[in-house]
Amino acid sequence: MLYNILFLLVAAAVLWGLWLVFKKAGLAPWKALVPVWNIILWVRLCGKGWTWVVGMLVPGLNIFLFYLLVQETARVFRRYSFWEQLLAILCPPVYLPWLGLSAHQYVNPAVEAPEKISTARDWTEAVIFALIAVIPIRGFVFELYQIPSSSMERSLLVGDHLMVSKLAYGPRVIQTPLSLPLMHNALVGTDGRVPSYIRHPHLPYHRFPGLQKVKRYDAVVFNFPAGDTILEAFPGGQYTYYQAVQEFGREAVFSGTARLNGQSLGAIKTRPVDKRENYIKRCIGLPGEELQIIDQVVHIDGQPIDSPTEAEVIYNVGFIAGINPKRALDEAGVRFEDIDGALRSAERDPAGNIFLQVPLTPAGAKQLSSKSSVLAVEKAAMPVDSSQALFPNAEGFYWSVDNYGPVRIPAAGKAIELTLDNLPLYRRVITAYEGHTLEVRGSQILIDGQPATTYTPSQDYYWMMGDNRHMSQDSRFWGFVPEDHIVGKARLVLWSTDKDHGGFRWNRTLRSASRK
Repeated sequence: MLYNILFLLVAAAVLWGLWLVFKKAGLAPWKALVPVWNIILWVRLCGKGWTWVVGMLVPGLNIFLFYLLVQETARVFRRYSFWEQLLAILCPPVYLPWLGLSAHQYVNPAVEAPEKISTARDWTEAVIFALIAVIPIRGFVFELYQIPSSSMERSLLVGDHLMVSKLAYGPRVIQTPLSLPLMHNALVGTDGRVPSYIRHPHLPYHRFPGLQKVKRYDAVVFNFPAGDTILEAFPGGQYTYYQAVQEFGREAVFSGTARLNGQSLGAIKTRPVDKRENYIKRCIGLPGEELQIIDQVVHIDGQPIDSPTEAEVIYNVGFIAGINPKRALDEAGVRFEDIDGALRSAERDPAGNIFLQVPLTPAGAKQLSSKSSVLAVEKAAMPVDSSQALFPNAEGFYWSVDNYGPVRIPAAGKAIELTLDNLPLYRRVITAYEGHTLEVRGSQILIDGQPATTYTPSQDYYWMMGDNRHMSQDSRFWGFVPEDHIVGKARLVLWSTDKDHGGFRWNRTLRSASRK
């Protein structure tokens, strides 16, 4: 509510400023309150054309043009000082009313052209003001994201560059405002070790109204839930602090004696929610639903649901002796990286036939099955995980990526019955995500020091999975994704590059990223 009030106050201050500016320019001030018409008049007042009016109606571009219009407004009032124009860009809700109340007079640019400024200053201002405008655009409208791994193949490919809409689910308030633009959480060239932000002030979570709710099968970008605590040697989350604690013990990790393949894990650091790594997965489970995976098929509330059309799983594939499988696997859509890895671990029988494991879509498996050189194409069954690497990483939960659950996904305001048996599933919800203390004394569960048999979450949670089901680190490994971690919806593949075959994937340019 507080953020909504602040937003309304800022909007009111801008409109008041336009009212005063219009009045000084000889326009009827009430016209500043008429949507669209106020934009047309403001653009004319600054001596700009219809292209600016059209641009002001385009989400994202309108934010950038708004800042430029404030700058142009200062110029038609003959306010050329660099620092004053910088103030105008940094704080339009204050500058516009001040300009309207000041003694400075409006000069029509059609009658008297604004003063010329040097090319060097013009470029300097353009770069600075563009960087300033980038902050609200990236924070509230859209952001670009590159697919870094194969976990979403074949729906989204490594090398796809996506436009992620912040408006879809509602933009979040920028919680860590003091950060460098165009950098997510680390300075460029520091391998993720030097943060690009200052932790304080840190604003509380708030999400403005969006165009829709998160739906099943949406491709969602979110902050990595297990990225709240990171290891300096693995800032991207490829090996998490929680994995290290489980493998080596908390004392070894904190003391620095733990080593992974001889490498030190480095210092332990924490990150605020909006500065954790960005991940992209497909939403499979919604708040309040019960999810279970049976023989690779996801069931919601006891009923099977469709898999994404281009979802992959591992298949056992056999080729007859003397055949090089690379071409056939490439034609079936298997990445070069996966082919090379499969060939390195391939096995041969006494007759020289070769057997390997590769990720395939149903269409790819069907194509391979039709080839005379292929002996067999069968789905591989993943074994039960006895190392507790799967969520909730606790004794008694001996599941596999193919046979998992059941798990009840928390929903805001909907009480969950707590028992000692299911408590590991909701421990992080209660403590890490919602900030309560949790203690077990004998058979009694205490939350904030009080006995509890139920817990009512304060926010919704989601279950995210990669389309490459056997090669994806997702909710099966680190659990629920809280609502306050949701960044936005992947809307569009802007362009795509193919490192396997080289070159540009023209067939993926401007393609929808939200297809199931």
